[in-house]
Amino acid sequence: MIGKTIARWALAAALLATGGTARAGDTIRIGYSEGLSGSFAQVGDQGIKSIQFAIDQVNSKGGVLGKQLELVAYDNKGQPAEALIMLQKMVDDNITIIMNCGPSNIGAALIPAVEKNNARNRDHRVVLMNCGALAPELTNEQCSFWHFRSSGHAGMQAEAMIRALDPSIGKVYLINQDYLFGQSAHRDLKMFLAKLRPDVQIVGEDMIPLQKVKDFSSYVAKIKASGADALLTGAWGPDVSLLIKAGMDAGLPIQYRTMLGHLAGTPTAIGPGGDEKVYSVLSFHENIGAEQSNPKINALVESFRSKHDFDFIFGDRYVAVMLIAEAIKKAGSADALKVAQAMEQIAVVDAAGQTATMRAEDHQIQMTYYGAVFAKGVKYDSEHTGLGWKTTATIKASDVNQPTTCKMIRPAN
Repeated sequence: MIGKTIARWALAAALLATGGTARAGDTIRIGYSEGLSGSFAQVGDQGIKSIQFAIDQVNSKGGVLGKQLELVAYDNKGQPAEALIMLQKMVDDNITIIMNCGPSNIGAALIPAVEKNNARNRDHRVVLMNCGALAPELTNEQCSFWHFRSSGHAGMQAEAMIRALDPSIGKVYLINQDYLFGQSAHRDLKMFLAKLRPDVQIVGEDMIPLQKVKDFSSYVAKIKASGADALLTGAWGPDVSLLIKAGMDAGLPIQYRTMLGHLAGTPTAIGPGGDEKVYSVLSFHENIGAEQSNPKINALVESFRSKHDFDFIFGDRYVAVMLIAEAIKKAGSADALKVAQAMEQIAVVDAAGQTATMRAEDHQIQMTYYGAVFAKGVKYDSEHTGLGWKTTATIKASDVNQPTTCKMIRPAN
């Protein structure tokens, strides 16, 4: 099923790219660079469906400036070099607004490439909406006028995770992926443990190669021997799925505290045995509406589930589309410079009904996050497991409003 879905997206992307010139006046096109093949394709496929769903929400209300938004997908295969090739294709296709929800190594490659293109190619400038690359550096030392992030970065999510940590937790083990985001998550989890929970002892830590480990039994044995009460990790995709499954199979008696354990495939890997054991940090989950007795949120969830073969709405992707739509509307144009200028300090309503604001200083979104546990007895389950996400903590935007070192250079025109 996943392979067929990815093939359909790849075909659609090819058709849209070759026919883009003729259709440019009919729609406002948004280019989307994502890994739609390879090991992380399942996450990419589900992310793109969340984006399309948000676009459909905008289009159902008349679109923007009297035009419909159109998503044009480009498969970067999860590789920075391929993402740079796809960026050039988007420029060649005269697309001015692009999205990337891939990992931080891709975001780190795209930002300077966009800067270089916009400096050299003023007639074909682009603005980059980042809804997945979470390394704090991208809105700090590497910040760019042309780059906006619709997700809380690794430091913000690390702080949210520690703020949501149970008071009963006394010993933790850290495992993270050894690349830009994972290194940031590892560093910031340690920093916020020291700052907010100095009573917690770190009894072990490991960095794992991204997408290389297939058997996590040796790591599980180390965690068990450490006596940890909880595992803290920013790992995502197959890495976190296999890690948790190995722990479950071994009967490891700990809490799994994740940043991204809610992503595609992980709920299935967790299974029914994960009841009240696996936690995540989210900007939205499907049971928020039921918890708040909010029929509008429930209707959004029901609409999404009626259209797709999976059940999770990515909150950061949803916010990204709303930010783009509002910026185009405010600018009165899809011109990259005008959209970027309009995007600064825009506020939109996120999928959970909360206000999300784009901070002009560094182009980092400020939004509410939720600590949640994978549990029985909720209105909506995930991936037909019988378990779904239940809020355990609400972390306001002001709680993780972290300072920035960004020194942004804005173009004169």
